[in-house]
Amino acid sequence: MTESGGGAGGTPGMRRAIARILVRVLAILTACWAVVGAAAAPWLPAGGWSAAAAWVLFTLVPLGVFIGTRAWRIYPGALVRVLVFRPLWYAQFFVLVLAPLVVTGAAIGLPLGAPGAGARAALAAGGALLAAVALAGYAGSRRLEVRRLAVSLPDLPPALDGLVVAQISDLHVGPQTPRRFLARVAEAVRAARPELIAVTGDLVDDFARDADRYAAAFRLLEAPLGVYAIPGNHEVYSGWPELRGRLEALPLTLLVNRGVTVRRGGGSFAVVGTGDPAAPAGSDAAPDVGRTLAGVAEGAFVLALAHNPALWPALAARGVPLTLSGHTHWGQLGFRRWNWCLASPFLELAMGAHARGRSLLYIHPGTNYWGIPFRIGHAAQVAILTLHRGEKAEVRDEGPE
Repeated sequence: MTESGGGAGGTPGMRRAIARILVRVLAILTACWAVVGAAAAPWLPAGGWSAAAAWVLFTLVPLGVFIGTRAWRIYPGALVRVLVFRPLWYAQFFVLVLAPLVVTGAAIGLPLGAPGAGARAALAAGGALLAAVALAGYAGSRRLEVRRLAVSLPDLPPALDGLVVAQISDLHVGPQTPRRFLARVAEAVRAARPELIAVTGDLVDDFARDADRYAAAFRLLEAPLGVYAIPGNHEVYSGWPELRGRLEALPLTLLVNRGVTVRRGGGSFAVVGTGDPAAPAGSDAAPDVGRTLAGVAEGAFVLALAHNPALWPALAARGVPLTLSGHTHWGQLGFRRWNWCLASPFLELAMGAHARGRSLLYIHPGTNYWGIPFRIGHAAQVAILTLHRGEKAEVRDEGPE
């Protein structure tokens, strides 16, 4: 079955740039397979040929299928995503980690005259450890917690004190996502009885038709002050023009570089949402902070939704007091106690809460996973944020329910 409006478009220059990146990535992966295959060859029935077959089966073929589904706009079902795409991500993760270990093992064994034995010992130890980590990560990916966060804001109007916001993010819904897990997420949001629901991007996995799966799971979510969603990078990759139409047909308010006025009690505030930096310049999904805030009344309290936390400094510079983001997944391996995650070495804004003056950012760890079911150190999250007026901008983690 074909998918119209998929993400295979783009300018010729963009397609050439993507092709160059793919060639480089494939070259790196092939080199890693060669290193691992050379070390494992004595254990394999056909030696190096078995390693070459594994490279074809777990890298070349699934990568070709992945690219082909996008290029020819074919909608992959659950079996393709679980039996083809998922082994692709697992295999590349394993080989990228194992190849340096094999080289290190060979280097250690070289002075002893046994580089091959050193390489195989490193391969065996590394493979066993990675298998254990993968199993632990799979178990962790099925954990879901409802986490209560008390948000203190100096500029919060009295009429908004006690406002309860539920945030879900990075759901990456597709046919491979267990419906039972999505039902748990929806029930957790309903049980918290929030006044407002924010969905901060990456609602779908990688294809526009994934929006139908999202709708099946979350179309009944509602809150007195509304349900608001913004695009993330995966909305861009999924074929934004078609996906936008599908999302706008759902019972939610899609905010793309715009805002709305919301009334609570005797007061009001603005909820605004940005585009995403993954969108090319000129796309209506590209972020435009100026346009996002253009309709906000002077002096109004602003709740901003920005999938990529890299957009927060621009929002903070314009006086936005509270921004909710996602995107990083906290690396799917992160530890709140040490304020460190796998994304931390690469991103200044990787996890948790950040304050600059009177402006506050909360980076959600994600309510699901992308690629492989893996999460260690923290659970998938439904965040329940209660806003209070306080002397300084800060988030107090009140723990899981």
